[in-house]
Amino acid sequence: MVSLFDQIKRTMNIFKNIDEYIATFPEETQKLLQQVRSTIQKAAPTAEEKISYAMPTFALNGNLIHFAAYKHHIGLYPAPQGIEAFKEELSAYKGAKGSVQFPLNKPMPLDLIARITAYRVKQNLAKPLKKKSS
Repeated sequence: MVSLFDQIKRTMNIFKNIDEYIATFPEETQKLLQQVRSTIQKAAPTAEEKISYAMPTFALNGNLIHFAAYKHHIGLYPAPQGIEAFKEELSAYKGAKGSVQFPLNKPMPLDLIARITAYRVKQNLAKPLKKKSS
């Protein structure tokens, strides 16, 4: 059961890190979120974990990929290019220009998530390196 404080944190988007974000969800959803996180970590081992747009985010020369849990699905946000490159395989899922929804009641397509992440890594590494502002 999710505590009232966790529900408030989720709506106010006050997470310090991905672990805090995941902890606010029911146990079964936490397991799926950890699977997605682990899959992305393996596909992008040098990416930095952070919270951006109130979602778990991996960054590598800019934002690489985001994911988030909802009542009935896990959303994956690999930018429009990540969706376009895999649009045939993603056609079985609801989605939009830069996102896709994986239902919680079906197995997560971890191999597909890994391939999308690897694709985004190649894209981001091909961009000129972003300078950190001081």
